[in-house]
Amino acid sequence: MDGARSVNGTVGAGRPGETGKGEKLADWADGRLGLYALAKANMRKVFPDHWSFMLGEICLYSFIILILTGVYLTLFFEPSGVEVIYHGSYTPLNGIPMTRAFESTLDISFDVRGGLLIRQIHHWAAVVFIAGMLIHMMRVFFTGAYRKPRELNWVFGWTLLFLGIITGLTGYSLPDDLLSGTGIRFADGAILSMPIVGTYMSMFLFGGEFPGHDIISRLFPIHVLVLPGIMLGLVVAHLILVFYHKHTQYPGPGRDQKSVVGMPFLPVYMAKAGGFFFLVFGVLAIMGGIASINPVWAFGPYRPDLVTTGAQPDWYLGFSEGLIRVMPGWEINAWGHTLELGVFIPFTLFPLILAAIGAYPFIEAWITGDKREHHILDRPRNMPVRTGLGVAWLSLYGVLLIGGGNDVVATHLNLSINAITWFVRVSFFVMPVVAFLVTKRVCMGLQRRDRDKVLHGRESGLIKMLPHGEYIEVHEPLAQDELFRLTQHEQEPPYEIGPLVDANGVQRQVKGGQRVRARLAKAMFGPETRIAKPTVEEYKELTSGDHHH
Repeated sequence: MDGARSVNGTVGAGRPGETGKGEKLADWADGRLGLYALAKANMRKVFPDHWSFMLGEICLYSFIILILTGVYLTLFFEPSGVEVIYHGSYTPLNGIPMTRAFESTLDISFDVRGGLLIRQIHHWAAVVFIAGMLIHMMRVFFTGAYRKPRELNWVFGWTLLFLGIITGLTGYSLPDDLLSGTGIRFADGAILSMPIVGTYMSMFLFGGEFPGHDIISRLFPIHVLVLPGIMLGLVVAHLILVFYHKHTQYPGPGRDQKSVVGMPFLPVYMAKAGGFFFLVFGVLAIMGGIASINPVWAFGPYRPDLVTTGAQPDWYLGFSEGLIRVMPGWEINAWGHTLELGVFIPFTLFPLILAAIGAYPFIEAWITGDKREHHILDRPRNMPVRTGLGVAWLSLYGVLLIGGGNDVVATHLNLSINAITWFVRVSFFVMPVVAFLVTKRVCMGLQRRDRDKVLHGRESGLIKMLPHGEYIEVHEPLAQDELFRLTQHEQEPPYEIGPLVDANGVQRQVKGGQRVRARLAKAMFGPETRIAKPTVEEYKELTSGDHHH
C-alpha cells in the first residue's frame, strides 16, 4: 500500500517515521549538556603520530590498571596491626605471630582466587607506571616540550611523579612483611633526623614509639584514597591541557607553530589508543603471571629486631637510599642535642633535587626571556647544554642507585663494599660533570654533521675518479623534507645586558639578577653551544658549480 488511508477513506501521504529511543535519549542529553557541539568541535581534532608519544599512554594505562587491581585487593586486605597467630595455607609460617595485615596478604596470595595474580599485576603496574612517567618526562625535557604554554602541564607531570613515588612507598609498606618493615624503619630514621620536629612527626605518624600500632591503618587510607584521588584529578587536568593546547610535534614538512600534521582523534587515534591499552594490560598480565615480585611469604612478618639480608627498595627510591648510604656519618652534638647530618643532609637533598626538576621550565624561560608559544619540538642535539644537564642528572641517578645497593653489588661481584661506597662518593661529584661535557661534545659533533650533510649531501658510497686522477666520493643531494628538518630550528641570540654606558656617557644601573641571567644565557645558548646553520648563499655556492660532488 503506497499511502496511509485517512478516517474518511482518502489516501494521504505517509507519516514520517517516529524517532527511535536512542535518538530521543541523544537529543535529551544534547539539549541539556551540549554534547553534540562539543563532540563536533573536538572529536575530529588532529593529533600527531610518533612512537615516543606512547610513553605518556603507557603511564595512563598503567594508572588505570593500578586503580582496577587496587579496588580488587581492597576487598580482601585488612589494614590492621592487631597481632594474630597464623594458621593458613602456607605451611612454613604456621604458628608464627604476625599482624592481621600480613595474614590477609597471605590469604590474598594463597586462598583468594586470582589473588596472587592481581597482587603481582598491581605491583608490576606500579613499577611500570613510575618508570613510564620518568621516561616520559625525560622525553619532554630533552625535546623542550615544557615551554610556553605547557609549563603548568610540566608541573602536573612532576607532581604526579612525586606522588607516584610516595604512593609506591605507602603501598609496599602495607603488607607489613620484613622487607617493607625495613623500608619503613629507614623512613622513620630519616624523619627523626629532622631538627626539633622530627621526633614529634615520628610519634604522630606511628602512634608512639616505632613501630607503633597505627602505621598500617594510617597508611591505608592515604594509599587507597587520598593519593590516588589527587593523582586522578591531576591526570584529568593533564589530559585536558594536552587536548586544549594541542599536542607538540617533531619538526618536518608542513609542521609549524600553527598547523598540526597527524590523524584525527576519532576514529583513528581512539582505535589505536584502545588497542594499545589492551596491549599494555596483556603485557602486565604476562609479567604478573610468570615473573614473581614481592614474595612476602619468603621474607616473613616484620619484627623490629630483624632485618632482611640484601634489603632493597623499589628502584625509584634507590636514589634516596643511595644518598644516605654513602653519606659520611657526620653529626653535631651541642647543648644536649644531636643533629645527625649523615641522614639529614641526604634527606634534604632528595626533595631539593626533585624541586629543581620541577622548576626548570620557569628557570629556562627567565634566562631566555622567550614569551612565544612553542608547539614544535627541539632536536636534543640542537640544545647541547639542556641535553647535557639531562644526561648529567641521569648519570647521578645511576651512581646513587649503585650506592643504594652497595651491599648487593659487593656480594654479587665479589667487591669490597668500602671500595664501592668511595667510588659512589667520588662519582657523585665527578660523573655528572663528565657526562655533561661528553654529551655536549657529542651534540656539537652531531650539529657539525648536520651542517655538512646540508651543504654537501649524503655520502653515497660510490667512488669516482676524475680526469686528472683524483678520487672522490659522490654525494647525493638531500631531499627537500630532509633539508627542512635539518635547518628549521631557530638560533636566536642569547640575552645580553648591552653597553654599561649609555650614549650620554652615563653609567647604567645593572642589577645582579641581570648579570646572572646574561651569564647563564651565554653559557646555555651562546655561540659556544651551537654550530651556525648554513646560509642560503653558502648552499647555493656549493651546489651550483661543477666542483660539487
